[in-house]
Amino acid sequence: MKNNTFNVHKSLNAVLYIAERLLRSDFHKIFKILYFSDREHLMEYGRAITGDNYIAMKYGPVPSNLYDIFKAVRGDSYFYDDEFSQYFDVVNNDIIKPKRKADLSELSKSDIKHLDNSISLYGEMSMSEICEKSHDYAWQNTLPDREIDINNIILEAGGDDEYVMFVKENYCANVLIWL
Repeated sequence: MKNNTFNVHKSLNAVLYIAERLLRSDFHKIFKILYFSDREHLMEYGRAITGDNYIAMKYGPVPSNLYDIFKAVRGDSYFYDDEFSQYFDVVNNDIIKPKRKADLSELSKSDIKHLDNSISLYGEMSMSEICEKSHDYAWQNTLPDREIDINNIILEAGGDDEYVMFVKENYCANVLIWL
């Protein structure tokens, strides 16, 4: 099953929300907190927060679209868009420095609940600890540098085949409503 449609403004505000609350807001930490938040939100509400597609990279799941945006702001991507650099800077190659506060109107109460929970659980973990946590069932059952199947993310979060079908029928059919 293909993941839902990426919501760029919601995702960028989720990044700002996380970066405002971490002592070290590097790419790796932000990506893993987003993954855990998306995974748990998907399990509880049948939709992810960002709608991004996660790629099984060496150090764990990486949100594909956000990684492209981070690289663009850093200046080493095939595209550049001033819109993204209005949200944050990238310093020391991988640290996100917000230029504005997160617009909380872009995030639902349930989005914030799951972001806060993931920040609380994983925000102070070392890179190796959070990397190990993210090497879960969904990551392990994906070829390197390939998209992680949303079905496996649901199964990792505790869903069963019936819930996978429910999300597939409802979540994917209604994807345009959440843009």
